[in-house]
Amino acid sequence: MSDIKLKKKIIYTGTIVLKTGLHIGGTNTALNIGGPDKFVVRNPINQLPYIPGSSLKGKMRSLIELAYGETDNGNVTKDPNTKAGKLFGVSSDTKNGHPSRIIIRDGELINSEKFANTDLLYTESKTEVTINRITAKPNPRTFERVPAGAKFNLEMVLNIFDGDNEDELRNTIKDAIRLLEDDYLGGNGSRGYGQVVFKEMKEEVKTY
Repeated sequence: MSDIKLKKKIIYTGTIVLKTGLHIGGTNTALNIGGPDKFVVRNPINQLPYIPGSSLKGKMRSLIELAYGETDNGNVTKDPNTKAGKLFGVSSDTKNGHPSRIIIRDGELINSEKFANTDLLYTESKTEVTINRITAKPNPRTFERVPAGAKFNLEMVLNIFDGDNEDELRNTIKDAIRLLEDDYLGGNGSRGYGQVVFKEMKEEVKTY
């Protein structure tokens, strides 16, 4: 029998709003001649772009590790006593394995009607050109992006167990959100992609 008892769940809900175009890569199975070189991830049923929970969770973790100097020579920390380790967990294949305390759901696009007339289905294409510094030959590549102004559902679940420092876990989530708003989500952030803001944040506590 496990000696760890679940005390409560804190349900975070809100909206992620794009301030600049977002590219989180999907498969290129629908590649067409003249279409983008890099596609965004989509729901295969309704073709709506979405934000994978794994992408959001990974970015939040990496920002916390950087902010608090918790990386292990650039790798994910295996120390369960760090802020990142306590919230996001440590791999079970280590002797210090520690389960994640946070669940992050995939974020659904909630204002798709705004993008009914974009050049691609709910998205836009943006061409980036790199120049070979030796030959001066241009190398254009086209990326599919979810346009600025898109809104996605946000839902995160924080599990609190006996012995957990609830205030620390909550504060780590707040720090991760603040850091992400000053950074970027997805790819090509240094080129202006992926600036996001979190809106209408709410919390619901469920005890057990």
